Amino acid sequence: MPNDNFLSQVPGASALFLREDEVRRGIEYLFFAHAALWRSIDTKLAEAGLGRAHYRALYFIARQPGLTISDLLALLGITKQSLGRVVKELEARAMVTTRPGGRDRRAKELRLTDEGRAIEAAVFDLLRNAMSAAYTQAGQQAVTGFWQVSEALLPPRERERVRKLGSD
Repeated sequence: MPNDNFLSQVPGASALFLREDEVRRGIEYLFFAHAALWRSIDTKLAEAGLGRAHYRALYFIARQPGLTISDLLALLGITKQSLGRVVKELEARAMVTTRPGGRDRRAKELRLTDEGRAIEAAVFDLLRNAMSAAYTQAGQQAVTGFWQVSEALLPPRERERVRKLGSD
C-alpha cells in the first residue's frame, strides 16, 4: 500500500537552498503539482464538455463579476483570439453573459449565469478539496511559505493584481 503521507518523504530544504539541485527540486515539484492539480478537475470538466481554458475564464469571472474582456486577457495571458473562442463558447452554452461596460460602453463586462456559477462552483469544490488536503498536511507555516514563493515568482507588476482578486 503506497504511503499517502507524501509530505513525510520530502526532505527539508538545506541551508544551501540556492544550489542547482535544490532549485531543480522546486521546479520539479511545481511541474508535477500543477499537473496533478489540473488533472483532478479534468473529468468534471469533460463531463460538462469544457476544457481547462474554459474553467480558467469561469474562475476569474466568478472572482470578479463585471471583469472586462481586456482585464481577463491580462489575467490569463493568452491571445485575444483564444479568449474570444472561449468566451463565445461559454456564451453559446449560456454560462457567461456580456454587456457594455458601465464606464466605457465599448468594453464588454463578463458575468456568470446561474449555469456558469454552478459549474464553476462544482469544479472549484474539487480544487478546494485538493488544496485543503495539501494545506492541512503541510501546515500553516508551509502554506505561508508557499504563498511567499509563489508571489516572488510573479512579476512585480502582477502582484497587486493577484492580491486584489476577489476583493471588489
